[in-house]
Amino acid sequence: MPASPDATAMNEVPVHGFRGDATDDGPAARPRGLTVAVSREAGARGTTLARKVGELLGWQVFDQDHLDYLQMNDGERDQLLADIPASAKAWADAHLARLQQARRIETDDDTARLYRLLFAVAARGDAVLVGRAAGHLLPVESTLHVRVAAPLNTRVAYLAQTLRLTRDEAAEEVRRRDAGRAQFVARTVFLDATDLSGYDLVVNPVRLGLEAAAQLVGWAVRVKQQFAEFRADRTDPDAG
Repeated sequence: MPASPDATAMNEVPVHGFRGDATDDGPAARPRGLTVAVSREAGARGTTLARKVGELLGWQVFDQDHLDYLQMNDGERDQLLADIPASAKAWADAHLARLQQARRIETDDDTARLYRLLFAVAARGDAVLVGRAAGHLLPVESTLHVRVAAPLNTRVAYLAQTLRLTRDEAAEEVRRRDAGRAQFVARTVFLDATDLSGYDLVVNPVRLGLEAAAQLVGWAVRVKQQFAEFRADRTDPDAG
């Protein structure tokens, strides 16, 4: 009989998420590892935090620029995804088909191409995805959905400094980006990005600091990994 996740083990940040069945001939359709999906308020330094989480876990980070590049470059995309086991590909195809059949997602060609890429990256596992509604799209069981938030005045000050804007210009840029991201989520997956019940974890790097926030996300990954493995063992007819 499988043991419950050990609290001591949860203190260790994993290099890899739960692997599931990493061979093509395994019986279970599941991703090779967990995915961290980062949603962020404009100026909250969510992309910076995502990169720190990637460094901590040893996982690849896919921000908007990287995802856009992969969508346009067939060769790079095929090379990245070439080693995905058949069972993980089946998992991705099945979940995406269910969402499309239930009409829970936008289905225009460009958006559908993005969805296929997000599910393929998630099937590969051990990835940190930034934005693109990934955390709202991917299955809860294999995804840690993190919302990065910070006080408005801090976010405005950060964009003013990094983009060399006046305070009024930076405030408008924060509003524009926040609205654009919320509209993207509403248009593509028909959800409210500001509904905090849609996230596993909400972190404020201003209060915690970036390093502590990254450690907190890493700990949450470990917890989710432990319980995912525990549930998988309990449903395995050959276990025990």
